[in-house]
Amino acid sequence: MQKKILILLIALVIVVFFALDLQQYLSFDYLKSAQGNLLEWRDGQPLIAASIFFAAYVVVTALSLPGAAIMTLAGGAIFGLWWGVLLVSFASTLGASCAFLASRYLFRDAVQAKFGAKLSSINEGFAKNGNWYLASLRFLPIAPFFMVNLLMGLTPIRLRSYYLVSQLCMFPGTLIYVNAGSQLASLQNPSDIFSFELFIAFFLLAFFPLIVKGITGAISKKRLYAKVETSQEI
Repeated sequence: MQKKILILLIALVIVVFFALDLQQYLSFDYLKSAQGNLLEWRDGQPLIAASIFFAAYVVVTALSLPGAAIMTLAGGAIFGLWWGVLLVSFASTLGASCAFLASRYLFRDAVQAKFGAKLSSINEGFAKNGNWYLASLRFLPIAPFFMVNLLMGLTPIRLRSYYLVSQLCMFPGTLIYVNAGSQLASLQNPSDIFSFELFIAFFLLAFFPLIVKGITGAISKKRLYAKVETSQEI
């Protein structure tokens, strides 16, 4: 009964979000148009602004609503690089953990009951190597983060491990996105587009997945070679 009520509440919030067209406020165009007002709001009520932003980010991430990427940019645009990174890093991880718990509480038993035999080998693999697999998914965004949150809830990985790995491995991407947002917020005229700082921000944003792919590939090969050497010694 409690699960049904929780599912209905989540569904209601999602329906209201789209029915009221709230996603319009989670767009780049709105961020740029409201930039001045948002900065004035931050300057006038910094603690309230940070608290509301943090809570909104957690809700958007926990309910897997569209707009987390824009909110990450907004963190840099409104609060600057380091405060933006602090807020976004903890809000994104907390929201991801809420989505993870919701998936585990609402759907795991049903999925395991229906596909338990097929998932047994996957569960065994996660029990042995789940942290590394999660880390690779967090470093290299081959799947949307909201999907990772929901799918991980169906696995046996522990919440503490999920939170710590997510917090650590999402940090580089958070830093790059918030930095890009802080640079975009400084644009006042077309000539600012060619600033060196903005070029670096976009360079990191564009090439971060490729850099991470190379790093994770190298680590995977090293782990594979270590297993081969261990088996040969035995």
